[in-house]
Amino acid sequence: MQLRMQPLVSGFIALNRDARHWQILALSSLFVISLTQSDFGANPLALLAAAAGAMLAQFAGAKATGTRFEWKSALITSLSLSILLRAVHPGFWFAAAVIGIGAKFCLRYNGKHIFNPACIGIVSVALISGTSAWVSPGQWGQASWFAAFAIGAAALVLSSAKRLDIALGFLAMFAVILFGRALWLGDPLVIPAHQMQSGALLVFAFFMITDPRSTPDSRAGRILFACAVAALAAWLSWGPHVRGSMLYALAALAPLTPILDRLLPAGRFQWNSHSEDTTYETETRPDDERTLSGFARP
Repeated sequence: MQLRMQPLVSGFIALNRDARHWQILALSSLFVISLTQSDFGANPLALLAAAAGAMLAQFAGAKATGTRFEWKSALITSLSLSILLRAVHPGFWFAAAVIGIGAKFCLRYNGKHIFNPACIGIVSVALISGTSAWVSPGQWGQASWFAAFAIGAAALVLSSAKRLDIALGFLAMFAVILFGRALWLGDPLVIPAHQMQSGALLVFAFFMITDPRSTPDSRAGRILFACAVAALAAWLSWGPHVRGSMLYALAALAPLTPILDRLLPAGRFQWNSHSEDTTYETETRPDDERTLSGFARP
């Protein structure tokens, strides 16, 4: 029995050495689900185009900054782009990846990149291209089995990210707004209940807004940031009727992170080596020399 379990234990330990392994596994599973379960879902050509752009930009950025080339970070961005972005030509996925990874190296403040790479890549391409590239929030449907899968996969990833608070904070605030609006308008509560089961909402909450290198360091700051993003996303959705409002809200409010870090200072995730990307990162507190295992950013 012990001999049978040993390969499983060894495999688990190998995966757990880098939290990005779990994120790649979860995003890959979401890609397969989108590819097989949706007529308007992901496609392999989009992933190839996004991966080519992300790897090229990551290599160029690492070369320019003298840091280590991290293919895992580029792959995570590629998977996120292929899951959420839809376009009429593979070049848009390539461009989104180059913009996203490039922004990670170029747009930085106090050691942190300002924008989530996949988010700023999608928003930039969608704005530039007009109707040729867009976000498809309804591609997943409201299947409860997918909601359960996404929550389980995300919890597995975020358990070492120490960022479950911002995901739950965003979902809680968004739910309050949805149900509050339904009560105000006299709509049946089944409407916001179905909206909360959206796969795109869960992908955003668990894999996009939780990037530890572009969100506030303190828990209070992260909760405030999550609530602000949820409120703006709701307004963009119901006011100007912006498709993919959550991504636009996250991109628009990303500059709030340095402000919240200054107003609500806390220990920051740092890398264990001097390279720009490493396998692990640690969370250090000014009043505590101990370190906690952290989450490697995409």
